[in-house]
Amino acid sequence: MQKIVVEGGVALQGEVQVSGAKNAVLPILCATLLADGPVRIENVPRLHDVSTTIKLLAEIGVGIEFDPQDDHALVVDPTTVHSQVAPYELVKTMRASVLVLGPLLARYGHAEVSLPGGCAIGSRPVDLHIKGLQSLGAEVSVENGFIKARATRLKGARHVFEMVSVGATENVLMAATLAEGTTVLENAAMEPEIVDLAECLRAMGARIEGEGTGRIVVEGVERLHGGSHSVVPDRIEAGTFLVAAAMTGGRITARRTRPDTMKAVLDKLFRAGAMLDCGDDWITIDMQGRRPMAVDITTAPHPAFPTDMQAQFMAMNCIADGVGVINETIFENRFMHVNELLRLGADIRIDGHMAVVRGVERLSGAPVMATDLRASASLILAGLVAEGETTIDRIYHLDRGYENIEAKLSGLGARIRRIG
Repeated sequence: MQKIVVEGGVALQGEVQVSGAKNAVLPILCATLLADGPVRIENVPRLHDVSTTIKLLAEIGVGIEFDPQDDHALVVDPTTVHSQVAPYELVKTMRASVLVLGPLLARYGHAEVSLPGGCAIGSRPVDLHIKGLQSLGAEVSVENGFIKARATRLKGARHVFEMVSVGATENVLMAATLAEGTTVLENAAMEPEIVDLAECLRAMGARIEGEGTGRIVVEGVERLHGGSHSVVPDRIEAGTFLVAAAMTGGRITARRTRPDTMKAVLDKLFRAGAMLDCGDDWITIDMQGRRPMAVDITTAPHPAFPTDMQAQFMAMNCIADGVGVINETIFENRFMHVNELLRLGADIRIDGHMAVVRGVERLSGAPVMATDLRASASLILAGLVAEGETTIDRIYHLDRGYENIEAKLSGLGARIRRIG
């Protein structure tokens, strides 16, 4: 099994290119099922989760070809779909697979999707997806581990999500584009990835207003056509590199990024003592060799602080000046990286959904094990500042969401390599 070895002690310097957003490209790939013609998608990150989604789409008959001149662009042809069943073997490894449910149902009138798997970071039930589709008139049941949905044609309705859910908002939004009449989604998720999905759907002929707010209005249309869309840059990847620079006292510029999608993260980096400069598509962070100051964070739905950056900021607090309190309000099991950080010499105390992190002057390298995608990143960040070598096992989580992270960090001067 592959591992990553990090030798700490280097202040990161230079420029890094940010890839397209994992959390945007997966629903966009699923959204192509709604079209009656080919859809070109650009700025596609080469990630394990993207490969899994492509395999899932190919399994049901979708034609997918990467551009020979641009290996981050592909053309999806949904006109050859021959099945509306998403099998367990592909769905079990990735929760985002459930996002084919709404498009298949809206386009073909029925769908069967296996209950999903994914990172072990707590309960993420699909009932919010099911209730949203039922509000549009679908008959939905869960039988033998499959979600089975049927509708002659979905009908527009007003639906209020019981709690904010990115995945449920995406699934119901996609389904509503082909529903008869007007759909109003209340308490909708406001993440930049929702906005990006809406922009892609609009390029295919959908009529959508209000994305990025808690109220999205969709005027259903008879058909969606082919089109083209470029995936929004990954704000979590960009944030991870910025935290890496903050922890190592370095200076880097993240290119091909979107500062306007990262306000909560940039605010916390500023409070940690970082000097920040931003343009439309770049962010420069300069720590001038200083140790970061500890920051308090509370995770919450966008536009608040993202849960996907919690582990990285915990790693920073481990070597920061002072005490930082972290409240995790989204997932109940998202402190599994704590025990691994403790192995490196961190001082962390857990009390329910709260972690109190007392910064220490140095960490020491040790063998550690990744438990989920963002935990993997936090352990690499800790390894960048630990004395000696840190070996991170079970890095297959990492490849689900970061494209060539060791190569990108090496380009900034980090001593990092993949083995095995």
